[in-house]
Amino acid sequence: MPIEESKVIWMDGKLVPWHEANVHVLTHGLHYGSGVFEGIRAYKTPQGSAVFRLRDHVDRLYASAHIFLMEIPYPKETIAEAIRAVVRENDLEECYIRPIVFMGYGEMGLNPLACKSSVAVAAWPWGTYLGEEGMAKGIRLKVSSWVRHNPNSLPPAAKGTGMYMNSSLAKVEAVKAGYDEAILLSPQGYVSECTGENLFVVRKGRVITPPTSAGALEGITQSSVVALAADLGYTVEADNLLRSDLYTADEIFLCGTAAEVTPATSVDDRVVGDGKPGSFTKAIQQGYFAAVHGQSDKHRDWLDYVG
Repeated sequence: MPIEESKVIWMDGKLVPWHEANVHVLTHGLHYGSGVFEGIRAYKTPQGSAVFRLRDHVDRLYASAHIFLMEIPYPKETIAEAIRAVVRENDLEECYIRPIVFMGYGEMGLNPLACKSSVAVAAWPWGTYLGEEGMAKGIRLKVSSWVRHNPNSLPPAAKGTGMYMNSSLAKVEAVKAGYDEAILLSPQGYVSECTGENLFVVRKGRVITPPTSAGALEGITQSSVVALAADLGYTVEADNLLRSDLYTADEIFLCGTAAEVTPATSVDDRVVGDGKPGSFTKAIQQGYFAAVHGQSDKHRDWLDYVG
């Protein structure tokens, strides 16, 4: 999906014009994928624009950096205010926000410890990642031939930039084969996650999401869905799933900051349920969009107003 340019980007402590937010071609992160990032959204609410679960995203950004022994040269509140600032200064009511921390210019080689880290935060208008039609009617999934990386090769608990080549390979394979999204399996053969989304399965009265031990990221939207399911009287289980469990599921949906809550209607050409978004999925969708748009009293603490 093409990027719709905004006016300014926060970069290393100051707002700079969009086309001046540049890095050197020998930036370490460009060559070796040495960086961490977050995907965040801001939504229009009756009280103004609000960033969804801002503090949780900032905490995870710092946790990812900690896993990779990267220093973020700013306190958390500075990054949080930078995120609010790019929404405010770009006059964006609703947008996608990308904070990124990467090892910068000055050293080359596989040891990044001597490099200084740089931080940038950009925001731009961006519709639902998997399309409005997919959101309403469901998408087609394919189990990828590419396997989610082993946690002792790369840590799936961190949102590391270079690690997403694994997801990119799976995404391209799925799209070229005529599907909307891919599902990655763990090295042990269990369902892990999609290329940029957590996955939920409703099967025989149970609501299941793959555990982090299967290589799934501990998702912030995922935890929101768990809370929304509890509002509906359901307990979500984190449990291993086989690909055959996907074929016999009653409902499947994906969730993530970019994809929000998107139903799936087939996996590997096997129809899920009756081939339409299920009642539980639609209830979660409704609850999610009520929460992000400030229409849910119970979950107002998920919103951080831009001001």
